[in-house]
Amino acid sequence: MKAIRRFTVRTVLPPGIAPLARLAGNLRWSWHRPTQQLFERLDPAAWRELHEDPVALLGSFTREQLARLAADPGLVEQVRELDADLDRYLREDRWYQSLGPDAPQSIAYFSPEYGISAVLPQYSGGLGILAGDHLKAASDLGVPLIGVGLLYAAGYFKQSLSRDAWQQETYPVLDPDGLPLTLLREEDGSPAQIMLPLPNGRKLLARIWRADVGRVPLLLLDSNVPGNDEAARAITDRLYGGGGDHRLQQELLLGMGGVKALRTFERLTGTPRPEVFHTNEGHAGFLGIERIQELMSAGLSWDEALAAGRANTVFTTHTPVPAGIDRFDVLQVAHFFRAGLAPDVPTDQVLALGEEGFDGGDPTKFNMAVMGLRLAQRANGVAKLHGVVSRGMFSGLWPGFDTEEVPITSVTNGVHVPSWVDHRIAELARGTLGTEAVEARRWDRVYDVGDAEIWKLRRQLRSNLITDVRRRLKASWKKRGAGDAELAWTESVLDPDVLTIGFARRVPTYKRLTLMLRNPARLKALLLHPERPVQLVIAGKSHPADEQGKRMIQDLVRFTDDPEVRHRIVFLPNYDIAMARTLFPGCDVWLNNPLRPLEACGTSGMKAAINGGLNLSVLDGWWDEMYDGDNGWAIPSASLNVTPEERDSIEAAALYDLLENQVAPRFYGFEQAEAAGSLAGPHASSRPSADRLPHQWIAMIKHTLATLGPAVSAERMVKDYVQRLYQPASASGRVARAEHFKAARELAAWTGRVRRYWPEVQVEHVDSLDVTDEPQIGDTVRINAYVRLAALTPEDVAVQAVHGRVAENDELDQISLHELKLEEDLGDGRFLFSGGVTIDHSGSFGYTVRVLPRHQHLATNAELGLVTNAS
Repeated sequence: MKAIRRFTVRTVLPPGIAPLARLAGNLRWSWHRPTQQLFERLDPAAWRELHEDPVALLGSFTREQLARLAADPGLVEQVRELDADLDRYLREDRWYQSLGPDAPQSIAYFSPEYGISAVLPQYSGGLGILAGDHLKAASDLGVPLIGVGLLYAAGYFKQSLSRDAWQQETYPVLDPDGLPLTLLREEDGSPAQIMLPLPNGRKLLARIWRADVGRVPLLLLDSNVPGNDEAARAITDRLYGGGGDHRLQQELLLGMGGVKALRTFERLTGTPRPEVFHTNEGHAGFLGIERIQELMSAGLSWDEALAAGRANTVFTTHTPVPAGIDRFDVLQVAHFFRAGLAPDVPTDQVLALGEEGFDGGDPTKFNMAVMGLRLAQRANGVAKLHGVVSRGMFSGLWPGFDTEEVPITSVTNGVHVPSWVDHRIAELARGTLGTEAVEARRWDRVYDVGDAEIWKLRRQLRSNLITDVRRRLKASWKKRGAGDAELAWTESVLDPDVLTIGFARRVPTYKRLTLMLRNPARLKALLLHPERPVQLVIAGKSHPADEQGKRMIQDLVRFTDDPEVRHRIVFLPNYDIAMARTLFPGCDVWLNNPLRPLEACGTSGMKAAINGGLNLSVLDGWWDEMYDGDNGWAIPSASLNVTPEERDSIEAAALYDLLENQVAPRFYGFEQAEAAGSLAGPHASSRPSADRLPHQWIAMIKHTLATLGPAVSAERMVKDYVQRLYQPASASGRVARAEHFKAARELAAWTGRVRRYWPEVQVEHVDSLDVTDEPQIGDTVRINAYVRLAALTPEDVAVQAVHGRVAENDELDQISLHELKLEEDLGDGRFLFSGGVTIDHSGSFGYTVRVLPRHQHLATNAELGLVTNAS
């Protein structure tokens, strides 16, 4: 029989252990080992069966069990101590509080997904995991962040495989009352709601759920509420599950509804109004429209509101390919805004923000990333190389500027170390070094640990992974229809003494899941090598609509099904945070072979590194800037002149060569044996050394932990955001809003005037003086530039001499800038600017002159996308 009604009964805890509810409700437990151990102590078997979910664990206890727990004085004392520890964590000053009153009092962080814990499955891949790590690191540092997102009824899909290895998707519905969430309520106890108007007189209501991520509140909007029609209730049904209007309405709710939710949260809790808005990828871009609506309803014009809103907005782009950007039909967006979403904002101005008005753009499309860039005064990519790629990808928004001048900087992603480092590594730090070296940020102390201790730990982590792999592999085969009698072989897959390579990530085509299958015979030879075998653990999900990605998974799984190699290579379905916690520590090598430069950052290799894993990767994303030759291996990239097929073949061959000739020999100690043999003669042993330890490999592990540990930390990343983006954005925002938005109004008026007259600005003539027949390094060239400014003034512009080396096509390279000074007012809007440029190198030397707008409230002179170059 089926129930006709379903509801969740909350657990009432006895007074002695009542703080358990608070400890379970704050997601700090997901990275705080002592709190996890407390919940495990309550019932170890149930803790494992319930997938280490504290809320579910407490909900599983009977009244009698709770009474027994409350009668245990040792347990009661442990609960009290951890509750006090959480209280200290939430209240004490941390790094951010040392920055003083100039630091922003509150920062809003908008993201479409958050990967915080497996018990709150609101993530699909790297973007969500990054957002979760951002919140956790902000909490540890005391950064006053408020997260904003959506609560998806089914989260992302769960993945399984059919008998013929085809990806299957299921969407189990989540019960918010069974999650570590609380419903935001009005003072009278009723659920707080926000509302967005929809076309045809419809409306979209959403309730606000709160998750506590340490010190950081995360607000999640849920449209599955009474008062919505069926279509509106389904808007937050699943993550990335729909297209067209469904996806657009999700993003309207995230951005515009998210700002409304923030305002409700401020009103009900007294939280300071955010001084910075961080738009994590274009999905949340509509938050800027809602903020402009607020300002225009308060009396500002469109231009004034845009200037004020841009001043304290940060936009982060995560995609290196145009296909990764959400784009909607212009008429589709217009249809929703004409329904009254932002009644004071002209719809034409909204449409202009997302317009692809650049070479190669589609005038019928509304581009969410383009809107995000136009609504933010500061923007960044997520690795140094990704910053370069982003500046090239969006250069059409800044015509006339060289790509390197496009105002998109970069902040390289990081990973939240306490979440991803295995507890055995922390225990090693405590036992061997007498300190929590990882938490104390003393990564360099790993050099004090003996090689035997490191090697023993690596085997433990590998063995732990293998136990988990065998369990998951058997479960996967049973879902594929196999019976227990067929699956005895799963109990012996993988070997704790064999070099273990991991590969796990989303499965778009550019990540090349099947590159390793390019030469199946050669891969088999590596897997089955008699002295230096390798074994592979692979996982990943393909988007439900990506048939090509699903085909790649199928091809790989069919290879892993081969009885000849299935003990050496496995594919695990349903890759998630829970799987990752054993996968990253257990792998000796983390493999990554995307098409360069299509990996924005890629943080999976960082998680492996903080656990002592070595990276084997194409020089893309974070690895491009952090590979140093001693922390792993770089897979060479083929020339761009070859076909895609040739490129894959060349790079696959390079991968096989590295594995066969460098990686495996070093892991098994054959490299150092050969070095010893060159000294000891032809009869030297082929084994590593008397203690049978691969000392060169262990040296690489230590070097990786000592050097990459602090570099890949999310704390480093969040500090970068605070110091390079949040604090400057907050300062700009405060200036823009002071004295009833005086500065914003002035900037808007100035911008309008500059745009109106800029077509008349000209560099009429340039003279170079003091150039000898044979110029030498150190000579000074005097440059006179005659500039027509029309109705603009010299104070409105910067006139620059741009000089550097000259390529064969006359393009300047390795440029330097030198500002020319106003020399003379020639009348009729014409001015002479002059300055000296020192020749600082031999060989070809050239220069040009350009004019740019200049204002104290612009973040860069390139911000408006206006420049006049000498012809």
